[in-house]
Amino acid sequence: YTAAQCAPCDTGRSLLTSRGVPYSERTVITNEDRAALQRITGDTSLPYLTVGGQRIRGFSDSEWTQYLDAAGYPKSSLLPTAYKNAPPTPLVALPTGTPAAKAAEKAAAASEPVAPPPPPTANPANPAGITF
Repeated sequence: YTAAQCAPCDTGRSLLTSRGVPYSERTVITNEDRAALQRITGDTSLPYLTVGGQRIRGFSDSEWTQYLDAAGYPKSSLLPTAYKNAPPTPLVALPTGTPAAKAAEKAAAASEPVAPPPPPTANPANPAGITF
């Protein structure tokens, strides 16, 4: 969970990207978003990261790194160079036809499409082709 004009959110996003962690980002923009974040997390602090069942308030490089390491994420990205995470989406869906909804649709349309990862190659050591 992130917000615009949030330096810790930007730093957290950069850490996830540099480590090659695919993530989905939910933005907190409106009062409805803030109320939903309060219900979900019990707080309105941003950024807010979930790694599996772990929930982390705020950004701390060492804390985020510790949780990502424990979850088995690589130290550096193994994703294809063309990989892009999905664009951020609002935490609360906006009613269609409102100016805010139209602005969100326009922003989503302007973002680049997400390139799917290439199909796995056959590997005798990993016949199922499972990758993390």
